[in-house]
Amino acid sequence: MLHFSFMARFLLPRTTFYCVPVPAIFENSKSSFSSISFKTHSQNDSFSDTKQQITTLCSKGHIKKAFESFLCDIWTEPRLFSILIQSCIPTNSVSLGKQLHSLIFTSGCSSDKFISNHLLNFYSKFGELNNAVKLFDRMPRRNYMSCNIMIKAYLEMGNIENAKNLFDEMTERNVATWNAMVTGLVKFGLNEEALLLFSRMNVLGFVPDEYSFGSVLRGCAHLRALFVGEQVHAYVAKCGFEFNSVVGCSLAHMYMKAGSLCNGERIIKWMPNCNLVAWNTLMAGKAQNRCFEGVLDHYCMMKMAGYRPDKITFVSVISSCSELATLCQGKQIHAEVIKAGASSVVSVISSLVSMYSKCGSLQDSIKAFLECEERDVVLWSSMIAAYGFHGQCEKAIKLFNDMEKENLAGNEVTFLSLLYACSHCGLKDKGLDFFDMMVEKYGLKARLEHYTCVVDLLGRSGCLEEAETMIRSMPVSADAIIWKTLLSACKIHKNEEMARRVAEEVLRIDPQDPASYVLIAGIHASAKRWQNVSEVRRAMKDKMVKKEPGVSWVEVKNQVHQFHTGDKSHPKFVEINQYLEELTSEMKMQGYVPDISSVLHDMDNEEKEYNLTHHSEKLAIAFALMTIPKGEPIRVMKNLRVCSDCHVAIKYISEIKNLEIIVRDSSRFHHFKNGVCSCGDYW
Repeated sequence: MLHFSFMARFLLPRTTFYCVPVPAIFENSKSSFSSISFKTHSQNDSFSDTKQQITTLCSKGHIKKAFESFLCDIWTEPRLFSILIQSCIPTNSVSLGKQLHSLIFTSGCSSDKFISNHLLNFYSKFGELNNAVKLFDRMPRRNYMSCNIMIKAYLEMGNIENAKNLFDEMTERNVATWNAMVTGLVKFGLNEEALLLFSRMNVLGFVPDEYSFGSVLRGCAHLRALFVGEQVHAYVAKCGFEFNSVVGCSLAHMYMKAGSLCNGERIIKWMPNCNLVAWNTLMAGKAQNRCFEGVLDHYCMMKMAGYRPDKITFVSVISSCSELATLCQGKQIHAEVIKAGASSVVSVISSLVSMYSKCGSLQDSIKAFLECEERDVVLWSSMIAAYGFHGQCEKAIKLFNDMEKENLAGNEVTFLSLLYACSHCGLKDKGLDFFDMMVEKYGLKARLEHYTCVVDLLGRSGCLEEAETMIRSMPVSADAIIWKTLLSACKIHKNEEMARRVAEEVLRIDPQDPASYVLIAGIHASAKRWQNVSEVRRAMKDKMVKKEPGVSWVEVKNQVHQFHTGDKSHPKFVEINQYLEELTSEMKMQGYVPDISSVLHDMDNEEKEYNLTHHSEKLAIAFALMTIPKGEPIRVMKNLRVCSDCHVAIKYISEIKNLEIIVRDSSRFHHFKNGVCSCGDYW
């Protein structure tokens, strides 16, 4: 605490000549006292002129000059302290603000609630929340502004209870008070409570502003409460905020988050000024609704309209490239990231790591990760997930150990990535150790996704009974996905009895799920019980359940070519079919035998073999071999899990053609090279 030696300001007549020695608070700690000249001020001096001059100096960053030039004015008009305190916020002058607080306290001005409110705001802005609480507790006089600032400070501290208590104690509130509380409740996931508070605010006669509507619409979006959101929309129109940019974007976000993409797009189109925030809202909404091609289309339209992308834009666009697996376009976006100066933004780098990984270019993921100097837990988790997705479990574990050495604690996503990696590499014991570590060492609560990974881990390892016991005893409700995970393991280990029991659980939760029927049919087909297969197919027909068709796609010369199993619509199908016949003959000469047991239809062997030959991934690989320059790796994406026959066939193709074939299915990446797959036939 600095000490000051001067006569109390309020003991001096306003026309008196005086000099106050003050420490050089704007120099470093070793500086000597500033030499302040005498100034004469009368009671008739214009406060507004002085205020304007100080404000002008402070706005230019000349806080020291403002203080020294108008020192005597500060003693006669203590309200000028507020301008100096305010000027410390944009200039990040924390230490100067604290020294001004000392001067205010010693001068006896701390009882002025106007000055105290500015000090309170100063501390809360810089996260000095403990100091804010102490100051607030000592304030002899408070008003609703003091309480508003303190409510925001409590919410910043994560102390929702204190914020609620202070709000309830307030006898006087304004719209900003209600906004602070509604925003805080939404921030902490208490969305229903926020909606009730918003309703109470309106009942009491407070007219919402753009910030009120923005917060409550975010709450509706989180809840996906479309009906409530529509009611708020009607109120927005009544209050005349429908064409406000902030409210408009919040409305669009609410609609798209709730699955009403058309309404969200309509709101954006109606906005008189479609700014960058509006474009970002639209692209993020399309990405959430899996309209990834639309994201890329609107990205091009946005640039044509003259808007420069920011980090939020890049995250949506890069994520869309990830889902579409368009590597060439992803690389172009990466170049634009560098050009825009966003290559040091961690959230953008995390998206790039994920994008390169999902496009099959793990080395580019590693490069993007290593080039980023400031890494947060999200970026580390993205890289761990990338290794796991490509079957490099040991590297994923090593990266986690490196992360711990950096004193970064893993979160739920980190451990989910580790469990996923272990389940796809057969490291049952290591995976269970990570599950225990997550709960016991890090105190994280296991979510349904974590339990699903553990069930997959146990199921793939053949511990089917243990996996079923875990599902039935876990503290969260099982969904169809976790039961399907166990059902898939039953098929792998040919446990028909458990498969029937598990299938009943899946169909009880989701009677329209086609995957369960297909898995059960596959189990019957493996045992050549064609009558049972027919019964399953009849049940699917009666319930109008359709099997999801297999689709594969490959990017060639910046164009994506899509293939469906058995589809003959591609312009080059005749050439592809002929090439496949020649390739299959060459594979058979090397020892390939088609696995006709994986065909779920009762037909002769020749038909089964034709069916296998025209699986979507084989069509895509044949087309790629015909068009991609010799020696370049082939990257094929598939919407379903690659079948056992295709897995064997692609190993033969990689050896015969002496190239790397990278296949991404619904489960993981397979890197085929020299007749071997990176998954070790464990997928």
